[in-house]
Order: sequence, then structure tokens, then C-alpha cells
Amino acid sequence: MSPVSKFGQTHSLRRLPVQERSAARVRRMLDAAADLIEEVGYDRLSTTAIAQRADVAIGSVYQFFGDKRSLAEALSQRYIDLYFERLAARFDAEPPADWRAGVEAAIAEYVHMYRTAPGFRVLHLADAIDPGRADAVTTGGDVIAEQILAGLAQRFGIGGDDELGKTVTVAVETGQALVRLAFRRDPEGCAASIAEANGVVCDYLARRLP
Repeated sequence: MSPVSKFGQTHSLRRLPVQERSAARVRRMLDAAADLIEEVGYDRLSTTAIAQRADVAIGSVYQFFGDKRSLAEALSQRYIDLYFERLAARFDAEPPADWRAGVEAAIAEYVHMYRTAPGFRVLHLADAIDPGRADAVTTGGDVIAEQILAGLAQRFGIGGDDELGKTVTVAVETGQALVRLAFRRDPEGCAASIAEANGVVCDYLARRLP
């Protein structure tokens, strides 16, 4: 695997690192951004603090990122990539019997990210991204919905059209909001709220899926 592929097909880097040394430096910056977002929040995040935490020159930050927004965008994309890597591994190890089981697994992995990935619950997968920028990922939910549509076709033979795409997008955004609520109620995730998220999303998708 090349260093480039670690940053996903959609990225906000000014330029992609070609050498492993540069890729490692970018990974340190993203790690630092994640830890600082967890500690102080997005609003108080600064490129200076990121450079200090990552032990790189401030010029290195601007070499790859235009500002803290593009850093948050790249971090969100990294987490989206990690989320689907984990979900694919879970499906390969224990293929879901039907799409409802797939939804349960998808929400479980999202909950796992909330519990373990620094800054994840603050970012909410690309909430910090400016939707007005034409070259930016609009929301993490849009990217997740697109991947789920592909997964429905590949794993369950369920083809999609524009209406199904809208349905899946609403289901993803609803699931994200309910998981967020679960972690507002309990720092470890309210079990009843997570169960409710599964039920609500499945009931909504059942309107369009067999």
C-alpha cells in the first residue's frame, strides 16, 4: 500500500505526500489534530498547537493543509475510511444474514468509533466542513450513504435509484443523530438509545427495502 492511499480518494490536502517520511509527518499532524479536538474542541483548535503537538514546523502544516478546516476535513475522511475498513472486515468475518443485520453491524461499528477514536464525537464526521466549498466533502453522512448503497447492491443484491439513495441518506443522518443523542445521555453510549437507533433506522429503511 502506498502512502497516498492512506488518505482516501477524497482528501483536502494541498498536495499528497509521495515519500513515506512525508506521509508519516502528515499522519502525526492528523493524530495531533484528533487528540487536540478531543481535548479542547474544534473552535479552540489551532495550526500552531497542532504543529507543536506533532513536533513539526508550522511550515510543514501549511505545506499540506491550508488551515485547520482542511485538517478537520482530512481527519473526517480518515475516520470514514477506517469505519468502512472495520465494517468490511466484520462482514467478511461474519456475513450478515440480511440487510437488517447489516444495519445493526453498521451502527455497532459507528458506536465503536464514538468510543475509541479521538475527536470523533466532536467532528461528527465532517460537521466542521464548509458545505459551500465545491471541492469539499459536503457531509460525512453523504459519503457513508454512498458506500452503503454500494454495499446493498454488492452484498444483498438490492439495486438503487435516486429515491433509494435519498432514503439511505436520511437513514444515515438519522442514525448518526440518534447515536449522538446516546452519547449525550451517557458518555459510554446509552444502550437503550442505541437500541432505539437500530429500530428507527430499520423501520424507516423497511419502507423501501425488501
